[in-house]
Amino acid sequence: MKPCELRLPSRRRSLAAACGLILAGLARAQASYPSRPITLIVPFGPGGIADLTARAVAREMSASLGQPIVIDNRPSAGAIVGATAVARAAPDGYTVLLLSNANAVSAGLFRKLPFDVQRDLAPVTTLGFFDLALVVAQGSRWRSVGDLLAQARQQPGKLSVGTISRGSTQNLAAELFKAMARIDIVIVPYKGTPAVTTALRSGEIDLAFEILGPMLPQIQAGVVRALAVASDKRFAGLPTVPTVQESGLQGYTVASWNALAVPARAPGLAIERLQRAAAEALALPALRSQLQELGVRTQAGTPQQLRQLLASEIERWSRVIESAGIERQ
Repeated sequence: MKPCELRLPSRRRSLAAACGLILAGLARAQASYPSRPITLIVPFGPGGIADLTARAVAREMSASLGQPIVIDNRPSAGAIVGATAVARAAPDGYTVLLLSNANAVSAGLFRKLPFDVQRDLAPVTTLGFFDLALVVAQGSRWRSVGDLLAQARQQPGKLSVGTISRGSTQNLAAELFKAMARIDIVIVPYKGTPAVTTALRSGEIDLAFEILGPMLPQIQAGVVRALAVASDKRFAGLPTVPTVQESGLQGYTVASWNALAVPARAPGLAIERLQRAAAEALALPALRSQLQELGVRTQAGTPQQLRQLLASEIERWSRVIESAGIERQ
């Protein structure tokens, strides 16, 4: 027998050959990714900012990947149903989650979840950040956040702030504002954005914390007025509106965000190709312009950057939930 020949019993040679074929098949499957349509589960209803963002980005990613990306809307409280479906899906890169800050909030808001968002999901990339705005009625006497804070300190417990449901990003942003500014204001939760807007315009509340996108048409029409945006930089569509930090409350930054994630243990090649396709899509001027009209600042990133963002957001909102005395669900 030549030195290079394997000295294995026939059964072991057969097993080695079978393993080799399996590994070769897996390598070919990964190299051809994607070879069939991809499902993007959006844990929100159709027509909202998250859904519109997902559809716009998915359309451009599909062109780059050469396969359709099918949107599957699965709305639920805390984005739990959609995230659970992805966490339990086959880790092959063909089931993707529109991850968001709602998942970070849920980690601190719910006593028990059917998955661990950090352990059971693999981050791919951020897609964009969308600002929250501090909004007043057009006829409000306040011209700045400084005016608001001055009155809140002169009349503790008198001013009311509207947000959507307790435990939402908007609601927690108001709680964080209250805590950091050390003011006593009444935070009033409503069922949805239309109810918040109606209350604001009627004078039922003095101020609202809301996602900027749905408020943009009313701000641009002069129906309501933005005192400030909550992110760390001004929104390009409202260049004269300052940030909360610029208005005097140093360290206060809040922004909602959307991202992509896949089941843990998904192939590295699938994650790489999804990330690259998303980054290419988000670099397109037409897509960036389209999303800016929705109040979204597009921003791709690496899986590691998204992992760090998710961890920091979970820690941050868990502290806010605890300090605000919000009962875990």
